Amino acid sequence: MAETSNRPWRVEVDASACIGSGMCAGIAPDHFRLDGRISRPMRSHVDDDLVLEASENCPVEAILVHDERTGTVLAPREH
Repeated sequence: MAETSNRPWRVEVDASACIGSGMCAGIAPDHFRLDGRISRPMRSHVDDDLVLEASENCPVEAILVHDERTGTVLAPREH
């Protein structure tokens, strides 16, 4: 799992990549919702490890979680 000590984080969903699988909403229902065929973050600034898990489990890596202070991508990790 990515280093989580530099909270808060910024979460973004790439709407052009999202296929609406619903994995994110299933993993982190307080942070993501499906809007038609696209996932949307409910807030842009978060600090919950579930958003990291949702990002790591997105089948098309459409969810990016950044450290708000440094801009470093925390998730998804490069494989």
